[in-house]
Amino acid sequence: MRKSLYVLVCFILVLGASLTGCGNQKEEATPTANNDKKNSTEPKVLNWNLHAEPPTADPGLAFDTTAMAIAKALFDGLTRTGEDGKPHESVAEKIDISPDLKTYTFTLRDTKWSNGDPLTAHDFEFAWKRVLDPKTAAQAAFLMYYIKNAEKANKGQSSLDEIGVKAIDDRTLQVTLENPTPFFIELTAHTVYLPVHKKTVESDQSWAAEAKTLIGNGPFKIEGWDHKNKMILAKNENYWDKSAVKLDKINFSMVEDENTELSMYENGDIDWAGSPMSFLPTDAMPALKESGKLTSQPFAATYWFAFNVEKVPFTNAKIRKAFAYAINRQTIVDNVLQGGQQPALGVLPPTMTLKADGYFPDNDTETAKTLLAEGMKELGISTLPPITLLFNTAEIQKKVAEAAQDQWRKNLGVEVKLENQELKVYLQNMAQGNFQVGRLGWSGAFNDPINFLELFKEKNAPNNAPHWENSEYIELLNRSGIEPDPAKRKQLLAQAEQILMNEMPVAPVYYYTYSFVHNPKVKGVLIDGLGKVDWKWADKE
Repeated sequence: MRKSLYVLVCFILVLGASLTGCGNQKEEATPTANNDKKNSTEPKVLNWNLHAEPPTADPGLAFDTTAMAIAKALFDGLTRTGEDGKPHESVAEKIDISPDLKTYTFTLRDTKWSNGDPLTAHDFEFAWKRVLDPKTAAQAAFLMYYIKNAEKANKGQSSLDEIGVKAIDDRTLQVTLENPTPFFIELTAHTVYLPVHKKTVESDQSWAAEAKTLIGNGPFKIEGWDHKNKMILAKNENYWDKSAVKLDKINFSMVEDENTELSMYENGDIDWAGSPMSFLPTDAMPALKESGKLTSQPFAATYWFAFNVEKVPFTNAKIRKAFAYAINRQTIVDNVLQGGQQPALGVLPPTMTLKADGYFPDNDTETAKTLLAEGMKELGISTLPPITLLFNTAEIQKKVAEAAQDQWRKNLGVEVKLENQELKVYLQNMAQGNFQVGRLGWSGAFNDPINFLELFKEKNAPNNAPHWENSEYIELLNRSGIEPDPAKRKQLLAQAEQILMNEMPVAPVYYYTYSFVHNPKVKGVLIDGLGKVDWKWADKE
């Protein structure tokens, strides 16, 4: 059985860090008397729809956009992506870096857990080693592989004690890296690097699934959780930076239907509709644009179709490329999505691009037909087996799938069956390889090409849904990891992406934007350039 995979759900994925050259979207507060809590006794409550039940609130296991947003609200890390889109000291009040750029020493503030227990450097050491423990099966464990011996420990090749993270004392955490990693500070803002309450984790395996057992250290604490219905967060009075938290409560609903969500917004039941976690109805987009209420913002994420390279006919690279070339991306973004998305002609989003003009032309139907015929001949087949495209239940996913289905029929003469599944079931089947073609994608954890390209580095990697592997590709990525010259490193990564697009285990479709409408009284919701939502600074006038 395969390990779990990456998803960009509602959307997945993954994971919060700052950007260089990728902006953040934040509604700026305007000075009013109501901004000062002292001038009002009215509780400040934000009403928001999560679109779906969070699979978990455990930061070490959170891997989809919804779970990571909840983890970010309930927990706080050494650093936190700020309102300027950059990582800033959070639980860590000071960060020292050695001259060789491989040892980081974090000095912690005097902070507490939501139950009043002191938080120490030992909590971080425990949390990180727990993520890297093979028994935990954390999907985002690979984001810690920059730490010395982390990858070996996660693959069972060395002891957890050999991992380069150590609590020197209650207030000092020392981290040793394999190689200089310029984006490591960005990584420490990611949810997988958040601490957990050791006593709670060790005493109850289901600690993160219920409100009564969930202990965090973030700006909010959990007050109630009615599964698949609602969740309530309240301001955490034990949070070290509680003066920055303006909201008293956040009420989350869990309505999957996009039309219902928009109606809830229009009726005043929620303050926000549309986000990286949920899409606005495509039919409503023109009117919302016309009204001037719609805001759209790109973020570093790519939508693609993954081909299972272990199932015929997608064992053949030419057939995979035929299906990729036969997609009319411009039509999909213009007529289906309507949110300012860009056609994707490579896996890397614009902020990380290594080849601005892409690796193949959009809607190259003649080449697609030729490749399909050649691929079928190589497989020795005259007729394709039945093909199914799997996607999670959501209006926008259905419409994109229908568009691709229609294009494959017209451009290739191929009939593709569509199958939608409830999110949890869909994720399980994708993780176990029970698919031929599946709707997936990736949202960057940090703004560097390696974060996308490393997904496909090893056949059995947790996030390599196609199960594709290429030895030359692996070698290029390995060389890029130790190449000190930025220009040469970029060349190596570009060569790797070229191999990926020649083999086409995934067919890029578009680069994401998020589009939303919101109550103008709501200020300070931070959605960074990687599509990560943070309510720490949110306010409601």
